[in-house]
Amino acid sequence: MERLQAFYAGLVGAEECTRVPEEGPVFFVGLRIGGSELGIVADRSVETGAPVRILLSIAVKDVDALLDRVEPLGGKVLGPANDMPWGQRVAHIQDPDGNAVNLTRPVA
Repeated sequence: MERLQAFYAGLVGAEECTRVPEEGPVFFVGLRIGGSELGIVADRSVETGAPVRILLSIAVKDVDALLDRVEPLGGKVLGPANDMPWGQRVAHIQDPDGNAVNLTRPVA
């Protein structure tokens, strides 16, 4: 939980807005990212890096500038950012638990 909080805080400025329970071992943390909330649940029965069925997409101001932050924060860059035919610049990364994350911004 702490590793993911630190990753998203360092990468996109995520701030804790919800914690359950408020005292003791945490089960759920809500992280505010701009106008959205990302919920993280602590479930130690799920193997880190197990195949995932979701893709988190985060709109950012500068996709390329964030790539240098990913690995020092414990994530993995899967390749360079690319301009996609649907009008977005996208970089595919993984967070420290192996979850798929896209960093995106509209192509100018």
